[in-house]
Amino acid sequence: MASRGTPADRQRPAPRLYLIAPQVSAGLTQVLAQAVNAAAVAAVLVPFAEGEEVTLLPDVKTLAPVVQDAGVAFLIEGNPQLAAPAGADGAHLEGFQALKAALPVLKPQRIAGVGALRTRHDAMLAGEAGADYVMFGEPSRAGSRPPFHALTERVAWWAELFEVPCVGFASSVEEVAPLAAAGADFVALGAWVFSDYRRCNSTIAHAASALAGGTA
Repeated sequence: MASRGTPADRQRPAPRLYLIAPQVSAGLTQVLAQAVNAAAVAAVLVPFAEGEEVTLLPDVKTLAPVVQDAGVAFLIEGNPQLAAPAGADGAHLEGFQALKAALPVLKPQRIAGVGALRTRHDAMLAGEAGADYVMFGEPSRAGSRPPFHALTERVAWWAELFEVPCVGFASSVEEVAPLAAAGADFVALGAWVFSDYRRCNSTIAHAASALAGGTA
């Protein structure tokens, strides 16, 4: 994995938004159709309810073109074998071992992203194995999350040294600008964005403004 070099040595692309949708449910198609047009969004990650992957596959297949027609990558959480049947552009895996197992299924046609990287060593292994991006700061299944200062330090470390893009997870709009300043190539907005569908689009637009250097 090549070094990025110092910030002075490279021109870093402007960071972009990465949306993590709620679990698949009725009405999500319309919500995502509006969300991907609320601001410039690079990718949407859709999680399945545990144990309902196959049952919900037809619903996911209807979501994919809604997102992709807006020029946005459509990713599913886990289940790399379902990426092709779902019409997804790739999958997001939890941890290095899951990524390693998924690479033969996803590559080279599809995106293989990875999160749940608790150590720098795990992140480096993932990057060297061929991850298309690494994600830092997302909550664990138990809901815990590293302190924000530790997250920005991890993002800055990665951004300075490695070519593989980095996604920083923001738990609020206020965290968007600091993550971008730390060097995140993408800033992920979690399902909290969709907790109030009436304000979802304005929240995404607000985050985009913060990402571009506006005030959060």
